Amino acid sequence: MSLAEAWRSADDVAEDDERFMRTALEQAKRAALEGEVPIGAVVVCQGEVIAEARNHREADADPSAHAEFSAIMQASRELERWRLPDCTVYVTLEPCIMCAGLMHQARIGRCVYGAPDAKAGALGSLYSIHADARLNHTFEVQSGVLASECADVLLEFFEVRRGEK
Repeated sequence: MSLAEAWRSADDVAEDDERFMRTALEQAKRAALEGEVPIGAVVVCQGEVIAEARNHREADADPSAHAEFSAIMQASRELERWRLPDCTVYVTLEPCIMCAGLMHQARIGRCVYGAPDAKAGALGSLYSIHADARLNHTFEVQSGVLASECADVLLEFFEVRRGEK
């Protein structure tokens, strides 16, 4: 958490978390329209959106083209640095091992996610990469922000997909 966030009230932080998660949800909805698994992500530094992304694995035939992975890479290029300790990643679904590992490598300060991922979640559901003291960096995680809305986008997408088969 940045110093500025520490001085702000919990209500202000929660309000910002919802606002930025809604931006991530818009990215997720765009992914669904493109036939991608609807996950969206936003990277915020010092209250400013630095990067927005959505899944594009199908379009790019790239297994690493996850929303949060792409957003972190975009933020690093935008800020011209690979260490992002003053940044928060907002993502609609709990990150997988690969994306949580990238957050660790980028020294992300905080991750806020919507829906938990019991099958592959690496920030509390299945693994806890963010809190593993054996690693040289830990970071704060806030889960469950707009969880129902985030889960609904995924459920709708897969209901439609199953109906097409």
